[in-house]
Amino acid sequence: MKNYIYLMRLNKPTGFLLLFWPCSWGMAYNLNFLPISSQWFYYLFLFFAGSILMRSAGCIYNDIVDKEIDKKVERTKNRPLASGKINLRNAWILILILCFLSLIILFQLNNKTILFGLSVIFIVLLYPFAKRFTYWPQLILGIVFNFGIILSWLSLNENFMTGIILLYLSGIMWTVGYDTIYALQDVVDDKKIGVKSLALLFDKKTYQFLYIIYTAQIFLLISSLLLVNNFSVILFLLSIPYLLILRKIYLMKNLKNYLEVFQFNNYFGFLILLILLSVSIYN
Repeated sequence: MKNYIYLMRLNKPTGFLLLFWPCSWGMAYNLNFLPISSQWFYYLFLFFAGSILMRSAGCIYNDIVDKEIDKKVERTKNRPLASGKINLRNAWILILILCFLSLIILFQLNNKTILFGLSVIFIVLLYPFAKRFTYWPQLILGIVFNFGIILSWLSLNENFMTGIILLYLSGIMWTVGYDTIYALQDVVDDKKIGVKSLALLFDKKTYQFLYIIYTAQIFLLISSLLLVNNFSVILFLLSIPYLLILRKIYLMKNLKNYLEVFQFNNYFGFLILLILLSVSIYN
């Protein structure tokens, strides 16, 4: 049982929370147009449960695709599939169970949300292969990981608007940032085996790139919020997580504490949720 927990990364909640925060952002953005209700809380719970299930399925699929690569990387060589503790047949069975449960959750929502949810499957399947042919796998992950913003918005409001698109783009920038930080752990092994990442592409300029990407993330987020509320305190509130993450990146140059800074993004995502809720309540 322990090996299956490790396979699904249930021992590392940061991953499914990073998938859930964008869903919660979309739900919070909805509150600028709709009153809070029992349905809102129910859907929030569905997205939380769905984040755990889909992230678990995604981790297993990623490990199946990367089984041979994982054997050559110090950080991943002891994963259950790479080390042979779990066989491929059982891994596939578990994926099917998790995806079935995820579909049950998805089909609780309206037809447009179901359609958009199913439409992203191809990109999900593509992601583990991306690092073999592009230095931008973090961008593909961002497109997938933040699709919950779109789905959570559509679950209660079937009409698109500029603000939610800007919020989605903000989420993509955020994921590109934190996954580039995560990739810094593996640059030595990745060079040896030919795996690509933004950390390798930008090399010594990675830190400058991170400053730019997080600045773009906050700018897009502010733009999204200003479309629904011109409350000037937004700028002050958003400066808090922004300055905190920039400080973490600056200190990371010397400390090389990549995993710690990556995990800090979990708190960053939670702070953004609190700010979005505060803005919607004021509105």
